[in-house]
Amino acid sequence: MRTALLAWDYPPSPSGLSTAAREIAESLAEAGADATVFTMDRTGREIVNGVTIIGCAIPEKTMLAKLRLFGGIGHMAAPSAFRQAVLTEHRRRPFDVLEATNWYAPASLLVSCLPVVTRNSTPAAFSRDNPGSMRDRVDAWAADRLERKQAQGSAALISNTDDHGQRMQEHYRLQVDAQPHAVIGLSLSPDSLQRAAHATYPSGVASPIRLLFVGRAEHRKGFDTILEAVSILRVEALKGAIPAFVVDLVGIAPDDLPPGLDQEDRKCLNPVGRVHETALAGFYEAAHAVLAPSRYESFGLVYQEGLAYGRPMIASSEDASARVFVGMTGAGIMAERNTGNALAAAIRPVLNDPDLRSTLRTKALKAAGRFNRETLGRETLALYEKAITAYQAR
Repeated sequence: MRTALLAWDYPPSPSGLSTAAREIAESLAEAGADATVFTMDRTGREIVNGVTIIGCAIPEKTMLAKLRLFGGIGHMAAPSAFRQAVLTEHRRRPFDVLEATNWYAPASLLVSCLPVVTRNSTPAAFSRDNPGSMRDRVDAWAADRLERKQAQGSAALISNTDDHGQRMQEHYRLQVDAQPHAVIGLSLSPDSLQRAAHATYPSGVASPIRLLFVGRAEHRKGFDTILEAVSILRVEALKGAIPAFVVDLVGIAPDDLPPGLDQEDRKCLNPVGRVHETALAGFYEAAHAVLAPSRYESFGLVYQEGLAYGRPMIASSEDASARVFVGMTGAGIMAERNTGNALAAAIRPVLNDPDLRSTLRTKALKAAGRFNRETLGRETLALYEKAITAYQAR
């Protein structure tokens, strides 16, 4: 089977979508498929680990580059570039199926040309605050409409959990059972799993206790709740009621912290910005626990990575993926709500009790074995077969 995958970026670019794209592509290649990735973060053509990578970056000063500057219609630029690159390669040697994320609908102009499988990540609407200006509102409306067009035109869909699939069905107004829809979890790379397997746990007497957050300064990620919880716990640490602690913030730059943040609270935070995989692994190794209070996750890679390293997870019951990966496995503490007090209550026992951290670590390592490429590749190819059949019938 010859497969195409559209990606906004691809390793070594450090992002969740980039990591997901690599895992999908390399799992397909390892399962015997002919895998090609079209990515918007580069130009040229190369083969890496059995995957053909074709760059689709839009050159500066071209019509498409100028189109991107306009609100609303600017969202057509990237799908147009992807369409041109894919169809040029398709004419040379046809693809059997194409996969893309729902995020800003990169395959929205290809659903009538090829069997398209949409793997649901986070919709654009779930990652933005309410748009203010008229331009922002038009821009948001256009992005949402394109995503809906791609989802409704897809030959099949993939979600991370049953709850995730249900939410995407409602969000994109999909007819029930109109398309094959599978629940398929992502994998972690063999290198990541090997490094995680050999990672030792920080000493029980290490000071300060290190918590790790990986993500963006978004409401969806619960970053506001983290700041509230830190403010509460910092006072308790000052009084000696809990150990000293620091939160390493990967993906958060110093300028992302609110300007009015209390200076004493700021001392408990270590914003390091975006980092590459090797540096990220170092932060996981140094962490006593992973702080992931997202209100909504799609792929849930931070849960998978934290479990692989055997780090106790502190998550939110508001997120369905957290309930599956963390709550059901017992690999962490679940905050009942996304409030500062609730999150502080979940963090407090992890800071105070080394024995609890050891117990949660054991459960995390036990839960980590599910995330492998063999399962990802096999289940994805099985859905691709259904997508091809559905597309041909349609």
